[in-house]
Amino acid sequence: MARVEKRDQGENEALLLGALAELGGAALVLDAELRIVAATAQAEALVGFELTRGALAPKLLCGSAKARPVAEAMAAGRAVSASIASPSGRGTLRVQALPMGGPQAPRGWVMLLASEAGVAEGAELFHGMWTGDVATKRLFRWIERVARSDATVLVRGETGSGKERVAEAIHHLSPRAKGPFRAINCAAMPQALLESELFGHVKGAFTGAVRDTEGHFAAADGGTLFLDEVAEMPLEVQAKMLRVLETHEFLPVGGRDTRTADVRIVAATHRALRKEVEEGRFRADLMYRLRVIPLYLPPLRERIGDVLLLTEKLVESMNPAQDRQILRISPGAVAALTRYDWPGNIRELRNVLSFAYVIGEGPVLLEADLPPEILEPAAERQADRREVAPTGARVAPEEPPREVPSAELERIRRALDRSSGSRARAAKILGMSRVTLWRRMKELGLVPVRQLP
Repeated sequence: MARVEKRDQGENEALLLGALAELGGAALVLDAELRIVAATAQAEALVGFELTRGALAPKLLCGSAKARPVAEAMAAGRAVSASIASPSGRGTLRVQALPMGGPQAPRGWVMLLASEAGVAEGAELFHGMWTGDVATKRLFRWIERVARSDATVLVRGETGSGKERVAEAIHHLSPRAKGPFRAINCAAMPQALLESELFGHVKGAFTGAVRDTEGHFAAADGGTLFLDEVAEMPLEVQAKMLRVLETHEFLPVGGRDTRTADVRIVAATHRALRKEVEEGRFRADLMYRLRVIPLYLPPLRERIGDVLLLTEKLVESMNPAQDRQILRISPGAVAALTRYDWPGNIRELRNVLSFAYVIGEGPVLLEADLPPEILEPAAERQADRREVAPTGARVAPEEPPREVPSAELERIRRALDRSSGSRARAAKILGMSRVTLWRRMKELGLVPVRQLP
């Protein structure tokens, strides 16, 4: 009997350590005297030696260091986040210690560890853009060189990948840095309004034109003008754009007198301009004027190693404005984020984190805090995208949906309600896998159809 109880105790301890590793990764549990009660395998791998149960954590982690901010804060019962020299001698560790039971008399502590070697040695911050990716760092060096000249630049990159950040970096590194930086999205407005926004208009040029108004070219004189989604520019506006690039002269809408502007153009598009020219939607002569120096901005899926880095940096920047403070990203959430292919790139990552702040609770970002599309298996995501027509409308199935028993629908709804919307828990309640539940929910119409832009 005693042997069975001992075995059960060992299994329970292993289960608790597994849960701690799932939530915190490299983590330790300390008692009120700061002695180690439990430590995950990730924590031992990070520090480089076995973390003996009963040993004092400050002694093991801080050694004989003179400055001991972590130990001092914990001794005073305060939560603390600080960097310390790694006991292994390789780089630094980020330590976060959270009291259990309140700061006045904590019953114990949870200590989370993370390596800062990647940020210290490999990551680079370049004009608001973080990366550890070799190709993106090479792009940064090209930007530095391109900025010195006055040549027109065409940035090719997917939606949400940071094309405007590249344009701003070129401007701020250029001799025009003291001049204005203006940006306009060519896909966001109709032809008549776009022409007026670019070149301005005179009083009486059209209904509502009650005064002379300067456009972006005049406003950017002496600086840089960023034309986002330039491939969406109508052909008629393209003709005027070609003239201003060739002569630096333009005519306001409804005007008779030409104006001049000394403006450097940085254009951007997610389309291949050569293909647009072949299909008659873009002028070849304008393409050659814009594409003097082409730059390619890699999408997030091509630098998947940046996902965790960007997530951490976005969390740091978003925490001050949120009610919830995220201090840690669980291994499950890291796996889900790095598994996803990010069609919306960094903009989508920011939106996903905004969702997590609202849906989740507590200091650890969990896998369950993420939107459904992040957790959906890759094969199902690809199938979903194949079902979307070029116009963005969902393609109707070839065969009519089969009749579904109302009892099954009610069982799934009840399970979701009992699990507070958690599909993982609902699947366990129903005795099926999460993938099967997700598929049945879609078949039953319990998952809203996403309309792609």
